[in-house]
Amino acid sequence: MQIVLLERIAKLGQMGDVVSVKDGYARNYLLPQGKALRANKANLERKADAEAVDGKLNGESFVVIRQSGDTGQLYGSVTTRDISELLSQNGFETARNQIILAEPIKILGLHDVNVVLHPEVTSTVTVNVARTEEEAERQAAGEDVTAEQADEEDTIAVEEVFDDGVEVSLDDAEASEDAPAEEAAEAPVEEAEEAVAEEATEAETEEESSDDKEETEE
Repeated sequence: MQIVLLERIAKLGQMGDVVSVKDGYARNYLLPQGKALRANKANLERKADAEAVDGKLNGESFVVIRQSGDTGQLYGSVTTRDISELLSQNGFETARNQIILAEPIKILGLHDVNVVLHPEVTSTVTVNVARTEEEAERQAAGEDVTAEQADEEDTIAVEEVFDDGVEVSLDDAEASEDAPAEEAAEAPVEEAEEAVAEEATEAETEEESSDDKEETEE
């Protein structure tokens, strides 16, 4: 019997090879285990059709609009059913069991997804999960929209620290920081000036006392 191998089998060949095997081996092992298909006209045509679809589908990108939190975590998820319906809406008829996902998509961003068109033909598409069409375009251009959201939150947090209507400039901040240092530097100077003034006053007082004493003696 002639069969088409759906995977590499030792001593028979590689995936996609058309080989001849004993009827019993094919019927009792290869075909039931999904390791091969009969090399009939119908199966060969299905592969050709799948390859034709792969030529159009492979590498394509599809947008899914979903709501999410500020961190990019989706309110819900994107499942194999969602993706198969999305592809069908865009002209690529597929079933959910043809979509390969390790787990449902639960975060914004670009996600590579495999689509099995035939046991020997698999396409890879990009699922662009975003909150808006405009955001999807920015993601496709390589922008991380969740990082931008985090920057906006930091800015809001800083603004909330200050009262409404109060403007704080860089000069004000620097003046506030420099004030203690300037006051500390001016303190010793003022103390020295006061000491000199006190000494001068004491000297004048002593001189006046001496003059009064001399006048008295005379």
